[in-house]
Amino acid sequence: MLLVASWIFVQWYLEATGQLGQRFLRLSDWIVWLFFLIETVVLVSLVRDRRGYLVDNWMNVAIIVAGFPILWDYTPLVGLLRQLRLLLMLVLLVQFIPSVRHVLLRNHLGYTLLIAIVITLVSGIVITQVDPAISSIGDGIWFAWVTLTTVGYGDVVPKSTAGRLIGGVLTFLGLVFFSLISANIAAFLVRRDVEKVERKEGALGHEIKDLQTQLDRIEQSVERLQVRETDGQRMPRIRKRP
Repeated sequence: MLLVASWIFVQWYLEATGQLGQRFLRLSDWIVWLFFLIETVVLVSLVRDRRGYLVDNWMNVAIIVAGFPILWDYTPLVGLLRQLRLLLMLVLLVQFIPSVRHVLLRNHLGYTLLIAIVITLVSGIVITQVDPAISSIGDGIWFAWVTLTTVGYGDVVPKSTAGRLIGGVLTFLGLVFFSLISANIAAFLVRRDVEKVERKEGALGHEIKDLQTQLDRIEQSVERLQVRETDGQRMPRIRKRP
């Protein structure tokens, strides 16, 4: 699975640089799609909770649906589908890195970034259809990215009213996403410090419990010694009686 996901990025690069022919590209799309389909069918047949498995692995289902090669022949949004598949591959690769996955799952930071990337891709492709000044998908995605991040280099500028409207919406969404991401990062850093304090408190609590256990054992030993000493003092008195 990791090798197939990595190949998607290699294929995307080779396709962007014009190093792949349509025949080979078509064959590669079918092989990747069949691999995900077979893997999902086999795993679903092996698990007991099939519905739960599909819900937990929704990305595989999305890749199978969006990556169906025949579907790409009948839609003008083939570029969007390829970008979507590339995005899903990126999300899939992140799952193999536990530390990155832990950070992205905390405070829903990963979902926020995912929504921002999807909006960037969709807006970049849509603006190429409504604005004559932005003709390529690459320029459209670049414009959407720099606008959403509130950078705005100004090298790609929309000329039509619809294009400027999209740019205005992206600017507003950029401010919203920037606030959400900043808040998530701040919450993550604060939570990390809190977890350190909690771990220290937990360690101290265990030490206190160990000390309390040792004190209880010492008290029990002292009580047993006192009982033995008392019994030892009583025995001679009993023997002296006629």
